[in-house]
Amino acid sequence: MREPGFWHRPPSWQARLLALPAMIYGRIATRRLARPGRRVGVPVICVGNYHLGGAGKTPTVLALAALLRKMGEQPVVVSRGYGGRLAGPAAVEPTQHSAAEVGDEPLMMASEVPVIVARDRAAGAAMAIARGASVILLDDGFQNPALVKDASIIVIDARRGLGNGLVFPAGPLRAALEPQLERTDALVIVGHGSAADALAAKVAARGRPVWRAELAPQPSSLAVLRSRRCLAFAGIGDPARFVATLRTHGVEVVREAAFADHHAYRREEIEALAATARTEALALVTTQKDLVRIASDPALADLAPSLTALRVRLVLEGDVEGFLARLLRRG
Repeated sequence: MREPGFWHRPPSWQARLLALPAMIYGRIATRRLARPGRRVGVPVICVGNYHLGGAGKTPTVLALAALLRKMGEQPVVVSRGYGGRLAGPAAVEPTQHSAAEVGDEPLMMASEVPVIVARDRAAGAAMAIARGASVILLDDGFQNPALVKDASIIVIDARRGLGNGLVFPAGPLRAALEPQLERTDALVIVGHGSAADALAAKVAARGRPVWRAELAPQPSSLAVLRSRRCLAFAGIGDPARFVATLRTHGVEVVREAAFADHHAYRREEIEALAATARTEALALVTTQKDLVRIASDPALADLAPSLTALRVRLVLEGDVEGFLARLLRRG
């Protein structure tokens, strides 16, 4: 979905009109948060958001997976597989599955870490353990009560924060903030900006760690793009953050196009972007997630070689490894 603009402005008449459905939705979500979950026998680390839309969960999951492997663990990601048609549980195979089957984020992550997609998180966890998981990374699912989480790590964008701070549909929050704060074990703030500072203070006041993080492009991606003028397009939670990352690292973006998160591209859309790029001698650049979605679609795969993906990794500041080590000893 494409977020309405009023979600990221002070409470407006649109938000006031939606106050009643937001109150009902918030009460249901809060009760759901309190439902007991199932323990599965290995530690479960959830990476989630307080709000709808993207903030950097997928790069955070991959960064944590790399740290856990460094510590000698065997992490397996369990994801609902948003946007995919397979109910699962199913192990994602990058050479066999498409984004339409398993979702774009699981397909992208599966090239680096084992991923199970399952709408039933408990069934997904059971498959992960059967495949040797010593720790489960739950991709999203913070508001889902199916599993007991040994730790919940919340990711937020430093520039956008919590928007207007209201519950859906009046704002972007998936539930009232206070019960979500109670279940937060650590906060990751991605990028530069002050919109998340007040939230960081609340989390820190509860004695929970707050870690800063940056999306660092791979040098090989930048080497290709810095010598070109670019047309950047993205169908992610925050396309503007993608463009800002390019510009921050010296890439000249002269045109940009934004689509809704998990957008199912039509052939004519990619062809139109490619035609503009050819006419104006621009490099056509997108995100890893978008490229995976396009390349795995048989109707679009032949267009993928004309695209360049900005490959990034999340760099976390703070004693994340110490946090994980304490958690795993407790688990």
